[in-house]
Amino acid sequence: MFRWLIALVTFPGIILHEWAHKFFCDRTKVPVYKTCYFRLGNPAGYVIHGPVDNYGKAFLIATAPFLVNTAVAVILFFIAVIIPLGLITYLLYWLGISIAMHSFPSSEDADNLWHYSKRALRRNPLALFGFPVVGLIKLAGILSAIWFDLLYAVALLILAALLAKGDTFLF
Repeated sequence: MFRWLIALVTFPGIILHEWAHKFFCDRTKVPVYKTCYFRLGNPAGYVIHGPVDNYGKAFLIATAPFLVNTAVAVILFFIAVIIPLGLITYLLYWLGISIAMHSFPSSEDADNLWHYSKRALRRNPLALFGFPVVGLIKLAGILSAIWFDLLYAVALLILAALLAKGDTFLF
């Protein structure tokens, strides 16, 4: 019951998560059979695509939400910090948090990457990189029970604020 409320509050992140999968399918010429950007159900969104013919494409499609959602969230946070716009600033914070909370690929994405990594291992040594990525995705999924996805969003907000203010102690 609680899951649908979180999905409703963070729907922009779900939409962008699924859009990222579809975007990379389209760019890598992997056919998409069905796309659901948002629904109040489990899963909250999905992209059903055809077979992927190489490991690089499979890796990009599986990790697309992490790349896209993280980048968009940081940009929104950065804008919110450097250009205080009153109510719009809070809207940017909400968008950034909702988008960042859906950065991590799903367990199904991890399973797909695992299978592609196993199949490609003999032909492509870079497939070794997929196994720890799968582990990290699965770990993030487990930690979401203790709001790891929200902690990740707050960490991105803090990082964007530090970068916007010019604090260089991180580098």
